[in-house]
Amino acid sequence: MLKLFQSMTEVPAGRRAIALGTFDGVHLGHRAVIAAARRSGERLAAVTCAATFHPRPATLLNPDVYPATLAGVTQRVRLLGEAGAEEVVLLRFNRALADLTAEAFVEQVIVEQLGAIAVTVGSDFRFGRDRSGDVALLGELCARHGVEVEAIAIVDAHGAKISSSRIRDLIDTGDVADAATLLGRLPSVEGAVMHGDHRGREIGFPTANLSLVPGQQVPAEGVYAGWGVLPPGEQRFAAAISVGRNPHFGDVHELRVEAHLLGYEGPDVYGLPMRIEFAHRLRAQETYDTLAALTAQIGRDVTAVAARLSA
Repeated sequence: MLKLFQSMTEVPAGRRAIALGTFDGVHLGHRAVIAAARRSGERLAAVTCAATFHPRPATLLNPDVYPATLAGVTQRVRLLGEAGAEEVVLLRFNRALADLTAEAFVEQVIVEQLGAIAVTVGSDFRFGRDRSGDVALLGELCARHGVEVEAIAIVDAHGAKISSSRIRDLIDTGDVADAATLLGRLPSVEGAVMHGDHRGREIGFPTANLSLVPGQQVPAEGVYAGWGVLPPGEQRFAAAISVGRNPHFGDVHELRVEAHLLGYEGPDVYGLPMRIEFAHRLRAQETYDTLAALTAQIGRDVTAVAARLSA
């Protein structure tokens, strides 16, 4: 079972192969780092531990250009476990941690607090005050303490760098399918189901309206095929998903994410946590001359969702 430590001061003594990074989205590049740490752990009889910065360093270092996140911290922890980590440590990123020199970061965090005997990072990893340390310096400093260092090149099949910012850009334009190829999973948003306008129920297509966890990367406005995932047991339902402001009615100003779950016949899901996964973008948001025209289009969307997901 995955062990979670809410701060590095909670970490007990032990031998650890550390995968170190922010891991926003836990994309394929991040999974390669975790896999390498796991190999080191097996070779050295050490626990595989993912040490992830939380909140993300950009919240402190670049608050004016702070990007949306690809996975909230709860989802990030789950994904790190699925990628192979046996432990996850949240490295609380505050001014004290940001101001540590590269030498102090290695001594106090990697060696003393985490008990690392091996560290795996992405090849572009930076650390220490003003991001002054690179992979070469990490290797030099860790060697003084007998800690192995391995750097993993994070690239796709075509040699281009896999990055969280690249994935965010794809999602921002609605290209969820290409984003999925870099994530190694479908892009998603999470939140609790809340009451909406109940218009979907009135026209025969009830929707679950998500109260989004703040700061999540939401796809471009449009209609998508995807999945709604509900507790208990990660129940998955094909879903016709709308991202937008209900342009036909013109009275919604905030961005909404809502999903019509195909084949769902259970009780109301209000208040339940839900994950919505985006597989394909079907079309842009549109306005219609009549409610009947809108209803007919939603029917076509539901048919298209069933066809796309079954294929």
